[in-house]
Amino acid sequence: MQTLNDTIDGISNIRLYENEVSTVILSNLRKGFGQRPYQLEAFSRFVSYVENVNPELKSIQLLFHMATGSGKTLVMAGCMLYLYRKGYRNFIFFVNSTNIIGKTRDNFLTPHSSKYLFGDSIFIGEKRIQIREVDNFQAVNPNDINIVFSTIQGLHTRLNTPKENAITYNDFEEKKIVLISDEAHHINAETKKGERLSREASEEAVSWEGTVNRIFRANEKNILLEFTATADLTDPETEKKYRDKLLFDYPLKQFRADGYSKEVKVLQADLPIIERAIQAVILSQYRRKVFEKNKIQIKPVILFKSRSIKESQVFYHEFIEAIRNLKPSLIQKIRKNANSTLQKAFAFLDANHVTIGNLIIELKNDFAEEKCISVNSKEESEAKQIAVNTLEDASNEYRAVFAVDKLNEGWDVLNLFDIVRLYDTRDASKGKPGKTTMSEAQLIGRGARYCPFVLTDGQSPYLRKFDEDIDHEMRICEELYYHSAYNPRYIEELNSALVEIGIKPRSVIEFDLKLKENFRQTEFYKKGIVFINERIRYDWSDISGLSSTLIETVYKVSLKTGYTKSSEVFGNLEKVKPKNERKKYPLISLGIPVIRKAIDRLEFYHFSNLSNFFPQLQSIIEFITSQKYLGDVIVEVEGTVEQLSHITQDEKLEIAMNVLENIATIIVADNIDLRGAVDFAPVPLQARLKDKKLSFVIEKDNHGEEGNNNPETDADFSLDVANKDWFAFNSYYGSSNGKHFLGWFNKIYHKLSTSFSDIFLISNHRLFTFYNFQDGEPVIPDFLLFLTKRDGKIKHHYQILIGLKSHQPSHNDKLKDIFYNDLWLQMQMKGPGEKLNFKLIGLSIAVEDIETVNFERVFDRILR
Repeated sequence: MQTLNDTIDGISNIRLYENEVSTVILSNLRKGFGQRPYQLEAFSRFVSYVENVNPELKSIQLLFHMATGSGKTLVMAGCMLYLYRKGYRNFIFFVNSTNIIGKTRDNFLTPHSSKYLFGDSIFIGEKRIQIREVDNFQAVNPNDINIVFSTIQGLHTRLNTPKENAITYNDFEEKKIVLISDEAHHINAETKKGERLSREASEEAVSWEGTVNRIFRANEKNILLEFTATADLTDPETEKKYRDKLLFDYPLKQFRADGYSKEVKVLQADLPIIERAIQAVILSQYRRKVFEKNKIQIKPVILFKSRSIKESQVFYHEFIEAIRNLKPSLIQKIRKNANSTLQKAFAFLDANHVTIGNLIIELKNDFAEEKCISVNSKEESEAKQIAVNTLEDASNEYRAVFAVDKLNEGWDVLNLFDIVRLYDTRDASKGKPGKTTMSEAQLIGRGARYCPFVLTDGQSPYLRKFDEDIDHEMRICEELYYHSAYNPRYIEELNSALVEIGIKPRSVIEFDLKLKENFRQTEFYKKGIVFINERIRYDWSDISGLSSTLIETVYKVSLKTGYTKSSEVFGNLEKVKPKNERKKYPLISLGIPVIRKAIDRLEFYHFSNLSNFFPQLQSIIEFITSQKYLGDVIVEVEGTVEQLSHITQDEKLEIAMNVLENIATIIVADNIDLRGAVDFAPVPLQARLKDKKLSFVIEKDNHGEEGNNNPETDADFSLDVANKDWFAFNSYYGSSNGKHFLGWFNKIYHKLSTSFSDIFLISNHRLFTFYNFQDGEPVIPDFLLFLTKRDGKIKHHYQILIGLKSHQPSHNDKLKDIFYNDLWLQMQMKGPGEKLNFKLIGLSIAVEDIETVNFERVFDRILR
């Protein structure tokens, strides 16, 4: 049976809605928000569903199943903006936790909050809109986004025991309303009991789910959007309920595989509790110093998790006392028995001249009592709740949190790097993880949210950066450590639970990638260079007008003709539809006053905003009349002959606004902060080309792998390159596509050797990164090919960047393909007694066609 997910997948033009996403959603979200590929897909799926599957907007109920930390609230905000465009003004956000309510209010309503989701101003069409919190929908501003915030419990109570000025069922009958359900798995209690209740009884039951169903069905134009990270789609009734409602499925497993979470490590230690705690403290301080060494101000936090409130309170005081009386002998004892991670920590401290005495002073200060916080009961003070929800803030000095069950739904802390389990119990049943172990695995999953940072300008702050460089000192800053007592059976059960929820791969294998010794001895390695480009800030100061594309585009506008169609009950009389014609006009011919009025209605075109995009613009009149801006813009108007012979002032205004909105959309979409430099600088090859430790994820037992390819199981495409002098490394560990390419290259090597004296192929493994000319996005070639040939006193060096592509490339793949095709640079340098001619070439190869592709056609730019 086809699911909704399948239906959306089958819509071939889903990407056509990227422009709508950019215009309505991205332009109104906080700058840079919503740009992750899976978020863009979520938005595009939603817009595509509205436009293709249910354009009448009747009884829409959709589920977004998205991993914790993936930005569910951001997607809610984007959907709200798009539904405003579709005429919706009233929204109700409900969830089971008051803590989440408070956070979401900040996300939606508090512009000075660090987690506010919207831009400084929100414009949809010609309207500037506000987002307001309301108690009901009876007297709201029809131009605003009006939101009621409630817990599901409170909503259920308020609707079934109505009070004055409170929201009522009538609100949902009289006005079309969007219901947004966060942590939506909490409203499926009756669904799961479906086997024990009749369908009618289940739907009408006075329950949370029954209340939600009743208000959703009160008006056929009401919309219900559900968001959760933990939908139990394995439950038959739940799967049946969401079969035609699951719009977007982005589970934790994919979230982690795509690099948006910390990697999880489990550390066992057969030590007393307090010594395990000090181990975690040392590791946390090591991580802080690594951050500081790289000029990043992030304060790592530890969670000490107890089984009961009493145990937590007792340990809190034991910990404070242990830190206060910390002695070198205890640090020495821990160092003597250190695992490999702690050995790295102590080696780092030694290398940076941090003595044990200095370390103790730091720990006594950073983990003093005033920097530890206990939050064990629901009745904790509001000040404590604020403190634990702002642990990332620079003004918040807490380093340790003591709790029983704090890391639950709604606690969104990114700088948590260590969780210390202070008890040693198991609750496995029939070889499967028990309820407590699954709860602990989910806790780890929530704690594994990536803590954003960048090392170089333009790096994505939200992605792991060292998956292919696991020996890098910053790798520790991308890992969450779960500290446990030594209990192999429990750890096995916990690992099973972590794999089940998707935060840990089934297994990971590591390989040492080493340069061949004979390659190290070559003159190419010792003296060779590689040309690299950098990511640079886009300089808007030299922009003196609209792009030629914008000016040369003919903008098409259709006027409303007033045509109506009618027929009699017992006849087929029908008015004849008038024939439309098209006519082109210079936009300026509509009249400066008309264009000025349109500009006044669209805040994007207010001079203070326009000057950000066009720094050389002197006035609005120049923007309207100059040939560099709107002066040469042409609009093609469609209408009746009568309309085109005498366009009214209102129609002229409609035309002008339509054209200006289209132009604004493209300007915003083309607004980029970074780009790849077109100038490439030479860098010594030895500085970048080094041995490397590689890590490969294997997701399935005995059935190959998902995501990264397992080099040991891809026997069909394996290639022994140990004896190939043209290959720089001792082996190739990578994808099947890469191995397929190497097999082809081995076949055509002898043809290359007839033209070139030196031939060296290097598998990249993120050793070399280049940047796209248009948007500055990183381009990481699969291989770099270096060729050399001599022509008299001229020595020709070729550096070819090779990207492997598939038949169905993504939008980003297409941009990279353009980068390879545009890459054709030539540089000359003087060498001892000869001229050095360097050519830098991009080569994009479709692996599926590699066996049939003509050799000369692939290398025509090199061989000619």
